[in-house]
Amino acid sequence: MNIQRAISAMHRGIEKFNFIEDGDRVAIGLSGGKDSMLLTACLGTYRRFSNKKFSLMALCIDTFNDANKEALQAFCKEYSVELKIIPSNIGEVVFDIRKEKNPCSLCAKMRRGALCSACNELGYNKLALAHNADDMIETFMLSLSHENRLNAMQPKSYMSKTDVTVIRPLIFLWENQIKEYTKDFKILKNSCPIDRKTERENMKETIKKINKIFPDFNKKLFEAIINYERYNLIKN
Repeated sequence: MNIQRAISAMHRGIEKFNFIEDGDRVAIGLSGGKDSMLLTACLGTYRRFSNKKFSLMALCIDTFNDANKEALQAFCKEYSVELKIIPSNIGEVVFDIRKEKNPCSLCAKMRRGALCSACNELGYNKLALAHNADDMIETFMLSLSHENRLNAMQPKSYMSKTDVTVIRPLIFLWENQIKEYTKDFKILKNSCPIDRKTERENMKETIKKINKIFPDFNKKLFEAIINYERYNLIKN
């Protein structure tokens, strides 16, 4: 089964970065997109046979107050994962009140903040997000091209304000693999008005072009980022 291959890749990340430990209470950031649905399915299945005992819940931040609650509930029930849907005005703040020209960063920051706050209130010490290998290299390239800095998405990071550790268990999966593994899932429509019209989408296309010139550029960049012992940068 495809999900077993996804779980195998996820297990690699869990072992390398110690994402999950005995007694953890893990909340999943579930949007209804392919990545977060696969993460929910993988963690729900993994929990059944893992020798690590941990609690699991899915949290959905209803960014535009239009979440398909019935579909999300049915999906989570299939994998024995409890679901909590949290209403929010994030979409209104980002698009109507702030009228952000580049809204993705603020939206992501607000949603992550809402998820961490919910974890804190509900007693969950870890928040699992569904970022993948493509997300990691795109973030790196966006930071380089727009911020003039070398900055990588961390597989695991501690959020001191809420005492929550963010983990990214799908970090060893690529987007094309996730598409393959979720082809039988009922993926929910993304309500964002600029879906697929963002700087990240532009960077995806840029990386594809670089790959044509330098084969496997994306994979080599990922390996360089993920293995810090390979760094050789100027130091003062």
